[in-house]
Amino acid sequence: MSLSAHDLDLFEQSRARLEAVAYRLLGSAGDAEDMVQETFLRWQAADRAGVEQPAAWLTKVLTNLCLNQLTSARARRESYVGMWLPEPLLAGDRMLGPVDTVEQRESVSLAVLTLMERLSPNERAVYVLRTAFGYPHAEIAEILDLTEANCQQLYRRARQHIAAGRARVEVDETTARTIVAEFLAAASSGETARLVELLTDDVMSTGDGGGKIPARGTPIVGALAVARFLRGVFRATDLRRQVLGGAATLYAEIVNGAPAVLVVVADRVVGVLSLEMTAEGVSDIHAQANPDKLDRVTRLWSASARSAPVVDSW
Repeated sequence: MSLSAHDLDLFEQSRARLEAVAYRLLGSAGDAEDMVQETFLRWQAADRAGVEQPAAWLTKVLTNLCLNQLTSARARRESYVGMWLPEPLLAGDRMLGPVDTVEQRESVSLAVLTLMERLSPNERAVYVLRTAFGYPHAEIAEILDLTEANCQQLYRRARQHIAAGRARVEVDETTARTIVAEFLAAASSGETARLVELLTDDVMSTGDGGGKIPARGTPIVGALAVARFLRGVFRATDLRRQVLGGAATLYAEIVNGAPAVLVVVADRVVGVLSLEMTAEGVSDIHAQANPDKLDRVTRLWSASARSAPVVDSW
């Protein structure tokens, strides 16, 4: 069924919100784009004259597509090589969606997106729709074909899981650059004690290479263990440059609301090291090196105004 200009405009008005919902539900920009495209195809084929509230209809279709995708994605992740981490997004990416409140910003942090992997698909959907987009439980119940009481229970349960994480310290671009510079100076100094001072006692470091880039398959926990690991990572070696494809330039950016190191080789982002901050220091380090999850970051970074590198040749 062909789309009128009006029906196409109705969809386009919802596209950015649909992308943001899908990204929070799936933790993958690529999968989110696919689900939004599938929603468009469903909209194109629907009896649109009978749709009283297009935005609600589109949200329901998208959410249920994402729930199906989550179920199949979890089955695929059982055979995923190494650890699976969410796809990082640069500040300003519209797929991050609304970030006006603390809760909205928290819901898109890599730490919370990782924690949401522990939730059931319905728990995750209720948490995202309620926390990030402010849907009342009655509308969420309609979207998920559940009772309102069930949605309230799922939301409480999800919040309890997410509350296991600690409150982050929010940073602006200038502060992020300072944090990244201090972190890189300490990591490359060869002095373990200097790096330990920047970390919380129970800091956790995780990495995702997707089986394509070498990455540790289990988390590293504890300030001393993480500092020793990072000291080895930041030691200059020919092997590292061979793996990366050449000498890298390191930039300070904000990724999913946290200060981050962008590792760039020949104008392509080959790694993102995100530093989750608490009042006590760096509490979580997420290292994304899977090239399949860095295309969007590379495109947006390449098109943006770049600040001076923190490290010019690494």
